[in-house]
Formats: sequence, structure tokens, C-alpha cells
Amino acid sequence: MQNQVPIPNPPRAISTKDLLYLKDILSWELLAFKKFHFLAGQTQNAQIKQTLEKVGQMHQRHYQKLLTHLQVNNNAALANLPNPQQVQ
Repeated sequence: MQNQVPIPNPPRAISTKDLLYLKDILSWELLAFKKFHFLAGQTQNAQIKQTLEKVGQMHQRHYQKLLTHLQVNNNAALANLPNPQQVQ
């Protein structure tokens, strides 16, 4: 693997491929939250129940955090980017 340098600023617009990937991530986080919440309701052991709820809440926080990062008008951001065909 080559050395990867972190991007100092996120891109102003999200590509279609990135959007599809983010949609998958959101689905996985929501499903994980639901599963842990369901499992916590099925157990009688208080310590296990508490741990399952805690893990479920972590996935819920991840889901909410991703949503806050996606609160962008992508069409407006794309419209403000320079058109590569015009920059010649």
C-alpha cells in the first residue's frame, strides 16, 4: 500500500460513486443499530443487555454523524465548481 496523505479539506461536492458508498454505510449503521436493539430486548442478563444497548447506541451515533455531514445541497455545490471544459 502506498503512503496516503489525508485530504486537508473535504470535496465541495459528492460524486455519484461516493454517494452510493455513503448510502451503503448508512444502511449498515442503521441495520446494526436495529439488530443490537432487538437483541438487547431478547436477553434477560442485565449486563449483556446494557452492553448490547451501548453498542447499538454507538451505531446510532455513527448514523446521525454521517447524516449531519451529508446536509449539503449537492446540486448547488456542483454548480459552483469550475467546469473543466471551460478552463482550457
